[in-house]
Amino acid sequence: MAIIRSLFHPKAAYFLEHCFPQKRAHRNRMIKHYRDFISAGDLVFDVGANLGERSKIFRALNAKVIAIEPTQYCSAYLVKLFRGDSNATVVSKALGEADGIGEISVNEKLPVLSTMSKKWSTESRFSKDYSWEKKEVISIVTLDSLIEQFGIPRFCKIDVEGFEFNVLSGLSQPIQFISFEFLNEFIGDAEKCVDRLNSIGSFVYNYNIGEEMDFALPGWTDSATLFRSIKEMNNPSLWGDIYARSIV
Repeated sequence: MAIIRSLFHPKAAYFLEHCFPQKRAHRNRMIKHYRDFISAGDLVFDVGANLGERSKIFRALNAKVIAIEPTQYCSAYLVKLFRGDSNATVVSKALGEADGIGEISVNEKLPVLSTMSKKWSTESRFSKDYSWEKKEVISIVTLDSLIEQFGIPRFCKIDVEGFEFNVLSGLSQPIQFISFEFLNEFIGDAEKCVDRLNSIGSFVYNYNIGEEMDFALPGWTDSATLFRSIKEMNNPSLWGDIYARSIV
């Protein structure tokens, strides 16, 4: 465990990102991708910040970042990572449909897989190879509460391992750009997320596959076309991020 933790140290992360060509190239692709949504000075919410990979990209674009991460280890890591950075704020809470107290199942081998969704930990592609034995009691706030505290973000990235609909259920107003992760085995949950967004505003959509930084569709489209494209791939292991753009 000590070896794993040492790899997650901020200095080790910096070494991996800047000294390995493949890692550096991917970082540059992410910067280019997110530049289409984020400009200097924009407010960005990183919901499910984990170890801050995306938060660091947003800061590289000179955005003001609110990194939301409930797990104790990852949250402490982020505090250390952004110490002294007045444009990065760590919120050690989870987001959900209502303010309150909840429980998160922590994957100690791979923290990025920690989840508040029981279905995700028992039925996803990861459930056969990983366990979530550690539990942590956490505070939960809504996106609306976060907006009341910090303002409306230009971009909100959501990556919460099956809890995306719960997060979006705590939002009652459009955000200019939103992204959230989807897994093909839970495509119905992604459709619920899009239905939720359509109930609070007018949006167009696109998506990317895995960690690719190019959109799968040539342009923004409606939700029906979005899901038709995803399903026509007929790939059981497909995953990626769905992007929503407000057109109000």
